[in-house]
Amino acid sequence: MNETQRQQLLERYRKRIEAARVYDIAMRTPLMAAPRLSQRLGNTVLVKREDLQPVHSFKLRGAFNKIVNLPPEARARGVICASAGNHAQGVALAARTLGCSAWIVMPRTTPSIKVESVRALGGKAVLHGDAYDEAAAHAARLCESKGLTYIPPYDDPDVIAGQGTIAREILEQHPGPLDAVFVCVGGGGLLAGVAAWIKAVRPEVKVIGVEPDDSNCMGAAFAAGRRVRLKQVGLFADGVAVLQAGKETFRVARECVDEMITVSADEICAAIRDMFYEHRALPEPAGALAVAGIRRWVIDNGVRDQTLCAIVSGANVNFD
Repeated sequence: MNETQRQQLLERYRKRIEAARVYDIAMRTPLMAAPRLSQRLGNTVLVKREDLQPVHSFKLRGAFNKIVNLPPEARARGVICASAGNHAQGVALAARTLGCSAWIVMPRTTPSIKVESVRALGGKAVLHGDAYDEAAAHAARLCESKGLTYIPPYDDPDVIAGQGTIAREILEQHPGPLDAVFVCVGGGGLLAGVAAWIKAVRPEVKVIGVEPDDSNCMGAAFAAGRRVRLKQVGLFADGVAVLQAGKETFRVARECVDEMITVSADEICAAIRDMFYEHRALPEPAGALAVAGIRRWVIDNGVRDQTLCAIVSGANVNFD
């Protein structure tokens, strides 16, 4: 992609993010200082608290923006997704808010607390198969047979734009000096949306994607110059356990993201502890990835006296 094409891409996503409908359902989450972590790392650390959303995850932004932009006749027929996590709850709440039915296909192995949460939000939880791939295949069959609209978890421009509103809030809440924003990465929807907005509006701010070292599909794609499919992924950070980055998310991220880094399970656990000590918050492992990434990046690069922001993306801890 040449520079003209890149600028056209950024302009398209800037307009999509500006037009994104998320605040019918999402809250403008606070951007908080992390003084203990800042002192320890020798940098000013800020945390964007997406764990405080109504479903305790950023996922409702993209889900709502996708569903609200569907034609009325498509919404009337209903929507469907395959998910055992935060996307499921986001789709269920978005559909309920917009008055349409939502079918959520989940593996039979899904913890009951997640199934009950989806049903409490008005979603029709369908349990099928023992793993995500089997649930996704069943969702595809239901989608076709019932005339439903599939709501992707990340690989869709409307979903990406919905997640990009987080970056818009960060830059509005902190108009001063900002050196880097750290983003957790699974399929790449949050990363693509955040990076597209930042590079369109404040291109000097670095965007750094953070993955677990056993689930690094986006980093592997960056290294190969094309999307790759991992043979397996670790399940500790289950919210980002994705085998392959999305096609559109990779297309955007490779043009807008400055760096991809990985962290270990131990570093993720330390970041969860840091958030508890800092704000008495308890992010899920995937939700703490960006905080872990700041520490890793600062140590690796010997960075001091910079302003760094981590998006705390969710708090739906699977205690099972």
